[in-house]
Amino acid sequence: MLPPAVPLLAVLAGAWLQGQQPIDVGLSPPAPWHYVLGAGIVVAAIAGLGFPAVRLMRRSGQSENPWKPTPSILESGPYRFTRNPMYLQLVIACLGFAVLLWNPWIALLVPVVVWVLYQWAIKPEERYLEDKFGDAYRAYRRRVRRWL
Repeated sequence: MLPPAVPLLAVLAGAWLQGQQPIDVGLSPPAPWHYVLGAGIVVAAIAGLGFPAVRLMRRSGQSENPWKPTPSILESGPYRFTRNPMYLQLVIACLGFAVLLWNPWIALLVPVVVWVLYQWAIKPEERYLEDKFGDAYRAYRRRVRRWL
């Protein structure tokens, strides 16, 4: 399964669950502002983390596809403060959709998204990077957090 499918499935499942078993958190949505705020979160995640990470990868001759070989460790751009900017943008965008749709189910599914991404994508990638780059990757891992 491709990593972007994980939050997409969470958003779809959350929308379905809210239709089947609605959660009323006792707060009415703040008029149209939840649309603006939610969309702003999604756009900020993609523009601030996703696009810069992909652009940096492509400029360095790498692929954003997690199953392709990694020729070098990236340490600039968003990789200065998170080892996983593309996964982080997926998680933040998922939260943005929870706000945009004013859907508590989606927000409740975000930890599941984090866990699935960690188990299926991040752990194998980190093993691969440590095997390939050894001490250089371990030093990078000590300097830069996984998420934030």
